[in-house]
Amino acid sequence: INIIMPAHVAEKHDQYMKNYLETGMKKMIGTQRELIACRKDGSTFPCVLGLSETEKAGMICGFIRDLTKDKAAQAAVLAKNAELQIQQNLIMSILDASFDGLFVIDEHCTIQMVNTRSCEVFGWTKEEFIGQNINMIMPPAIGEVHDGFMKNYLKTGLKKMIGTLREVTARRKDGTTFPCRLGLSETKESGMFCGFIHDLTDEKAAEAEILAKKRLAEKIIDAAFDSLFVINERGIIEMVNATSTTVFGWTTEEFIGQNIS
Repeated sequence: INIIMPAHVAEKHDQYMKNYLETGMKKMIGTQRELIACRKDGSTFPCVLGLSETEKAGMICGFIRDLTKDKAAQAAVLAKNAELQIQQNLIMSILDASFDGLFVIDEHCTIQMVNTRSCEVFGWTKEEFIGQNINMIMPPAIGEVHDGFMKNYLKTGLKKMIGTLREVTARRKDGTTFPCRLGLSETKESGMFCGFIHDLTDEKAAEAEILAKKRLAEKIIDAAFDSLFVINERGIIEMVNATSTTVFGWTTEEFIGQNIS
């Protein structure tokens, strides 16, 4: 039988048989194992070998199943999985490079994926996010009713937030809130929902600073003793001070947008 075995196994096979006949200790008999077999042309192939002993005749039977196709199929699956993993890693690295937070949730509002920016903005780790309800990043008043919004959408198909951009308030791990811009989209094939969150904290702070400076400038201008008009290149009044309204009799609202003539 060693003619169907690779040389390094064939050299020892007869001794294995002698040991079994002398000791009665079964190592291969009654089991199935994967091993390598040898063809007439010298090529080898993977197979499953099952050995059993016939009690009356004192013979040993070997059943061999060629695993060549099975191994090839397994290799193809492994290669495909490796390719998919590479693609997933690439996609995740791109998403992690985003300046905005990303959340992917299922129809039960359970978080399936987040990017690095989400962790930086909200304070939770990816491990803490995954498997939790998305309402963890919402103020309590909104979080309590959010699942109901999802159920209504799945039931009616009526989109209120999906496909839009809105300014909302989000909640960090420490309980503090901040303004953000939320964009929602649905991935039709997977049934998942993607939320893109842009932190507006710095933008709102800059807007508030500009507004404060504008109001200060207006107060300074209104305190002037002389009338002041600011017009554009078409002669349209853009700004007046309080003295102008006192001197001319029109209100600020009546002045703005009119021609200086």
